[in-house]
Amino acid sequence: MKRRIFSLFIIAMIARAGQAKVDLVTLPTRDTVQLTIYNSADMTLVRESRALTLKGGQNKLQFSWANTLIDPTSLEMLPKANADKIDIADLTYPPRVQNLGLWNIESGVSGKVPVEISYLTSGLSWRAFYMGTLTENEETMRLQGYVRVTNNSGEDYENAQTRLIVGKVHILDEIAELARRQYPYGRPGEGIAPPIMPAPRGRGVMDDKRRSFALAEESVMRSPKEITKEGLSEYFLYTIEGKETIPTGWSKRLLSFEVDEVPVVNLYKYEEERYGASVVRFLSFKNDKEHELGETPIPGGMLKVYRNAGDEGHLSYTGQSSFKYIPVDEDVELNLGAVADIVVKPKLMDFETDNYEFDRRGDVSGWDEIRTFNIEVKNTRDISLKVEIKRNFNTSYWNLTRSGDFGEFEQVDMDTVKFTLELKPRSVKKFEYVLRTFHGTREDDWRR
Repeated sequence: MKRRIFSLFIIAMIARAGQAKVDLVTLPTRDTVQLTIYNSADMTLVRESRALTLKGGQNKLQFSWANTLIDPTSLEMLPKANADKIDIADLTYPPRVQNLGLWNIESGVSGKVPVEISYLTSGLSWRAFYMGTLTENEETMRLQGYVRVTNNSGEDYENAQTRLIVGKVHILDEIAELARRQYPYGRPGEGIAPPIMPAPRGRGVMDDKRRSFALAEESVMRSPKEITKEGLSEYFLYTIEGKETIPTGWSKRLLSFEVDEVPVVNLYKYEEERYGASVVRFLSFKNDKEHELGETPIPGGMLKVYRNAGDEGHLSYTGQSSFKYIPVDEDVELNLGAVADIVVKPKLMDFETDNYEFDRRGDVSGWDEIRTFNIEVKNTRDISLKVEIKRNFNTSYWNLTRSGDFGEFEQVDMDTVKFTLELKPRSVKKFEYVLRTFHGTREDDWRR
């Protein structure tokens, strides 16, 4: 049997002398529900569409949020038809009654009236993750984006449209704390409850926090393809196609996008001071139209990369990397970890000193150190690839000469150079360089 966490009732009030007759009518189930999940603040805006059966005159709507994480101070109801004939006067919280609110509704029509009930709740969260499948030549990749939505709010959401907000949200009160209060505004007699002011005809009551939140969200909705700045916050709205049922206590994986043939660049890096003796593989692409992307920013998450391993559809695991939010037209470079099929072996072949200088007392005041290195790079894979080798020196005073059939280098900073090699499948390249470093008073000669 389906469990319901909260219930709604219409109570038609017919006044009598000294007593009142109360008719209870169970509210129909939701027609639609929309979830907008703000991960950074543990906050979700829920919008439900339901059809109320109203009678002409005074009506009361009872709303219970027992066993949920709904913030009762954020409750709002708006008529979606005959708004000029329906006045949702106020929402009251009966004293010494927990988890219960009563809406007072003055209706000028009888029959079914569609309404939207909205509120903030806690306990819903989402996490993005991705799967990349490289082609056999590893020049392109099929990129699939997924979102795992977890519901610990205490309420089941059936056939829900899910929307995700990326960005920081600045709020004064935590929704979970507001939801757990025994009474919406504290125990009776402790402090003064804020007054509930009559709302304009056809509108519900919404406090300042709820109103500012709604304004921020509407700002996002007006420009869904742009990053919208609102005060201290930066938002981007993602809408997941289709509808899903997400029971409380469950997680559900939703496909957010799938793009074939995203051009990628594979680069292998060697830098002993940073990565040790291993070669580390990097995969990079750009979030733009040229790379079959660029429609929206990409939320940060974990990307697991596989490679097609033949016509039978088998996959081989390549590596994984987490990344942060990728704006449109920005590059991303992913560290897929150390590899064993690309080997770089630097070897010191010769060391000598030269150009000694002496001070007035005859002590050594300056000298040069000359080191000859041999670098061997081996590609054991069946595809061509690029290797980047960085060499760091322990001084900023140096010069470098090369020998052999390869050895062009680029100076990265004052004490680092970079060699970039293109290797054919199952090939080996070797090159040498001579590093001369200047010490003591020889540093002045290097400057001159």
